[in-house]
Amino acid sequence: MSAQTAKAETFRSLHVRGRPLVLFNVWDAGTAKAVASAGAQALATGSWSVAAANGFADGEQLPLDLAIDNLARIARVTDLPVTIDLESGYGEAAPDVGRSVARAVAAGAIGCNLEDSFVADGSLRAADEQSERIEAARKAAGAATFINARTDVFFQKPAPEHDDAMVQMALDRARSYATAGADGLFVPGLVEEALIGRLVEASPLPVNIMVEADTPPLSRLAGLGVARVSHGPRPYVAMMKFLGDAARAALS
Repeated sequence: MSAQTAKAETFRSLHVRGRPLVLFNVWDAGTAKAVASAGAQALATGSWSVAAANGFADGEQLPLDLAIDNLARIARVTDLPVTIDLESGYGEAAPDVGRSVARAVAAGAIGCNLEDSFVADGSLRAADEQSERIEAARKAAGAATFINARTDVFFQKPAPEHDDAMVQMALDRARSYATAGADGLFVPGLVEEALIGRLVEASPLPVNIMVEADTPPLSRLAGLGVARVSHGPRPYVAMMKFLGDAARAALS
């Protein structure tokens, strides 16, 4: 077993329902070292943060070459498993997504996020189309790589309008994505406790929740059976606020 495969297996084993893996998302080698030194079990990039740190907007505006180079620099400074946010896979067609994922694995990634929305407007792809993209990613990445299938169902409406019908839509997609080879289900935007519980209970895949202002606390997410908790862009936003406040104090 290669070192990278061993890391991938370790990463997979950390996804335990009721004992969430906490990912405090990083955006470069420096933040990766800081988070690793704090006791992290694994590292994850966040596309919004990586793009912003390099002067780009989110939505695959960051060139893929730069995203892969950034990943490689992170992987070189840590022995922890590293997973990359590849947004929609940087590809119009499924084979293009496969090539993007293969590049990430070659650069040191043991996992990736792949979202099922169009980067242009955030609308959802057809579930069968996204399943084809996940199948291509799985074929390119090999069996060990952890493919976290992100569904943007809960970004289609504001949180107060989320309901059981949306949970069912997410579950239908989860089943399709699991059949295609996905290992996890990422549902950013979902914050209502009862709906999280229903989704987790019925999901064929371990569920990943993203921390937002109204997200239940980690202890409650654990009680609901969540297996992974991501912090998304929040660490970057907090760090930029700290930097701005410190600069204003120093310059005043």
